[in-house]
Amino acid sequence: MGYELRDHTADVAVEATGTSLGDAFSAAADGMAAAMCEEWPPGGDRVEISVTAESRDALLFDYLDELIYERDVRSVLPVDNEGTVEQVDDQFRFSGSFRGVALSAVSARDLKAVTYSEMSIAETDDGWRIYVVFDV
Repeated sequence: MGYELRDHTADVAVEATGTSLGDAFSAAADGMAAAMCEEWPPGGDRVEISVTAESRDALLFDYLDELIYERDVRSVLPVDNEGTVEQVDDQFRFSGSFRGVALSAVSARDLKAVTYSEMSIAETDDGWRIYVVFDV
């Protein structure tokens, strides 16, 4: 399980898979990092992250948007993402962490935003599949 970058007109897309929904979310986040930077060095502090939303699609959007916010505010590239997704009543929650690699230590391309365009989250025989497009 993991991710693949996909060409998408003027944007970039990530197709991610995981045995659990949390694994697929984490793989999508790692794919987003790979869209910004081909490789990253070791090091960097682990940062806890928790996001809640009313649907799986909104949760994925808010989670990836929060990682972009963390990149901008902390000046780090969020990599080695991990976490879980759970449904609590009528809300979905992602709880996990990422390793923040200093942007000064990498040559990163700009990625402006996550989009709802063509976003899909589907359960498969092997787990979960996510497709998400980013504005570059």
